[in-house]
Amino acid sequence: MDPLFITIAVVIATLIFVTKNYLSRKNLPPTIFPTLPIIGHLKLLEQPLYRGLAKLSAKHGPILLLRFGSRPVLLLADPIATEECFTKNDIIFANRPRLIFGKILGDNYTNMAWSPYGEHWLNLRKLSSTEILSSHRINDFYSIRADEGRLMVQGIVSECSSSHVDLKSVFNDYTTNIMMMMISGKRFTGVDIELGKRFQEIVKETFLLGKSSNLGDHLPFLRWFGLTKDFEKRMVSCVAKRDSFFHDLIDQVREGKGVLIDKNITMIGVMLKLQEKDPQYYTDDLISAVLLNIIAAGIETSASTMEWALALMLNNPHVLKKAQNEIDNIVGTDRLVEESDLSKLPYLGCIMNETMRLYPTVPTLLPHENSEECEVKGYHIPKGTMLIVDQWAVHHDPKWWSDPESFKPERFEGPESITPKLKFMPFGFGNRMCPGSGLAPPMIGLALGLVIQCFDWERISDDLVDMTEGSGLIMHKHQPLLAKCTPRSMTQKLISQA
Repeated sequence: MDPLFITIAVVIATLIFVTKNYLSRKNLPPTIFPTLPIIGHLKLLEQPLYRGLAKLSAKHGPILLLRFGSRPVLLLADPIATEECFTKNDIIFANRPRLIFGKILGDNYTNMAWSPYGEHWLNLRKLSSTEILSSHRINDFYSIRADEGRLMVQGIVSECSSSHVDLKSVFNDYTTNIMMMMISGKRFTGVDIELGKRFQEIVKETFLLGKSSNLGDHLPFLRWFGLTKDFEKRMVSCVAKRDSFFHDLIDQVREGKGVLIDKNITMIGVMLKLQEKDPQYYTDDLISAVLLNIIAAGIETSASTMEWALALMLNNPHVLKKAQNEIDNIVGTDRLVEESDLSKLPYLGCIMNETMRLYPTVPTLLPHENSEECEVKGYHIPKGTMLIVDQWAVHHDPKWWSDPESFKPERFEGPESITPKLKFMPFGFGNRMCPGSGLAPPMIGLALGLVIQCFDWERISDDLVDMTEGSGLIMHKHQPLLAKCTPRSMTQKLISQA
């Protein structure tokens, strides 16, 4: 390309940038100087993104207006400003930026996670909250979760004689079985074990593809020159595998093949009844996208939280013992923990909350975008600004938490433990709050309660468990959690009676 042409283009871009951002400047939030033409602040980003953004917030302030290429970005590491965005300005910020991930894996911005705020999104949200993940629907699967918990314990018992138990695999299988039963009435073990493994790989690949900010989203010329083609091909391939999997599963449920419960209460069954009424809207592709959106997050986030929680307890044995004593005192040793017990096990709830504080499964909330200009903390926020809330930064900020790097479940005891309100929001807040917030706590709590009640756990060596974080949209352990266990004296009796 002609060097003179490139020079002229850079000069013009610089003049436009200066004119737009300095000569017509309003009361914008603080920024970081210098803001470079074309790339903006992209050069400052470090991986993992949530830690890199936290460094910027710690150095330059908790409210920053950055530029990712040509895109304005409001970075918040402040729970009070976040509450203002998700209350007073909630509908304004209820949109998503049009990112490549949302275009390809979000079916051209039509699934619930990436659809813009409007009639279609409101319909999907209503469907999720009143049909698919309503409290009534969750209660329909109460016994299924109890069965899967018992089967999980049985599986661990069979592995206790070996040198270690792979808890990452245990928790993934537990959550996948529950979600597969809710989706289709089919377990992934037994005759359908390959079906479940195939599904787990699709979920894993989906979240790995969202592991970092794609430069093509902020520097469009990279796409024009085809420099993001390989990345986009991987996304397209993932969508093809996802749709093939779900279309096969939908057909099986239609025909009742291998369904272990009333198919009409499954997620697919509910969607198929809606499809009969409006086949043009509720296509198999829409069903596929909606279901992956809901259940992929349910599997990956819940299993990850369980793994982090037990890893933290292995590194803090006094917490594990205190939780075990609580269960023994409240539940006793004559039956297994049940979901109905969880409200009477406050310390177990504190462990879950403290785990999600230290290792939030979505450390930076999925990005929002404002549909019109607004004010946040007195600052003018231009229309079309991408909002990034660095939840990890807030959870680790000594301004909001005493000794924030330590694992202290007791910090969540008492009604005044979370002030201000949005310094802890593991499921998000407002219109775009996670639709699975009613399902995850009982599913996680039951699994943790059972493994604490039924086994004595210890690390595989004297070294502390490695707590290094892996890459991906979801925060998971870099190394799978391996531990040694011994069934407690009443365990075999309890699982044989259940």
